Amino acid sequence: MKNILDFDKSALADYFQDIGEKPYRAVQIIKWIHQRAVDDFVQMTDISKVLRNKLGEDMVIRAPEIISDQQASDGTRKWLLGLHDGNGIEMVYIPETHRNTLCISSQAGCALKCSFCHTAQQGFNRDLRIGEIIGQLWLANRLLGQRITNVVFMGMGEPLLNFANVVSAVSLMLEDNAYGLSKRRVTISTSGVVPAIDALHERAGVSLAVSLHAANNPLRDLLVPINKKYPIEGLLQACHRYAVAGGARRHVTFEYVMLADVNDRDTDARQLARLMAPLPAKINLIPFNAFAGTAYRCSSAERIERFKTILQTKGLVTTVRKTRGDDIVAACGQLAGTVKQRQKRWLRVKPPNKEGAV
Repeated sequence: MKNILDFDKSALADYFQDIGEKPYRAVQIIKWIHQRAVDDFVQMTDISKVLRNKLGEDMVIRAPEIISDQQASDGTRKWLLGLHDGNGIEMVYIPETHRNTLCISSQAGCALKCSFCHTAQQGFNRDLRIGEIIGQLWLANRLLGQRITNVVFMGMGEPLLNFANVVSAVSLMLEDNAYGLSKRRVTISTSGVVPAIDALHERAGVSLAVSLHAANNPLRDLLVPINKKYPIEGLLQACHRYAVAGGARRHVTFEYVMLADVNDRDTDARQLARLMAPLPAKINLIPFNAFAGTAYRCSSAERIERFKTILQTKGLVTTVRKTRGDDIVAACGQLAGTVKQRQKRWLRVKPPNKEGAV
């Protein structure tokens, strides 16, 4: 049976047309599933019994299964979610005064092997389906009893290597009859899949964050190996195109993990400032969150503050990310689900096809 969470608005309208129903049924069903978070077609009281039965014969409403639920001292909450094939992913809820942010995963594991990231140590199994992505938001709204206001694709996986499914899930997040999030409240973070950055504006136009972490190619090759395929120069050109696409001038957020004696020197800060000068950029400095087996250490608070000051002196908007959920291993770079069987990911990323898939 098909999982109805795998259907965005367009695909659901096509389904209803195929079974002889009016396409407007798609809006009705989307409201029931994504606004009201129902998990049974029987609950859809304004739908005829005949159609409800038909849906029940063809479809299921299936989100990932909760395996564990942990809450940190600062209110951050982390769930380990089980998928139907035995893989596990993690999502994190981060409550703040004026917003509630959900950090979600896009793949089971990750193939990019960033050396400072715990998720990367788990290996890669597969891309998540649309329903496994949007199902995280669906599940969080049900569990929390309140609406998530912001979604960040900063959990397990590289979102732009699962382009088509991520973009379809995002379309539901932005859909007024589903979650109704604005484009600025959905952020996709990428390690630098350049061809997909260009396609992302056309298909979604949401906020973009780039995991940069180094200001020169030799160091970034070591920290973020995909840099060998898409070096910094081409990546920044793609970011500039994204920032000014459609006549807009949007900031791109550049994430920079602070690693003691690796990328945190004054010379690194000045080099980063020179790189960012032509761009409408925001810099987000991320204190490194340690995990078992890593040789990296977090830069001292004084060193991070010095780094920030150099960037601000050069006119760059710079913030230091507050570490959240580290007592339950839910902080940035710490997420690690359960990868059932490691697979090799084919990383020859082609230009997007007409549907935007890469």
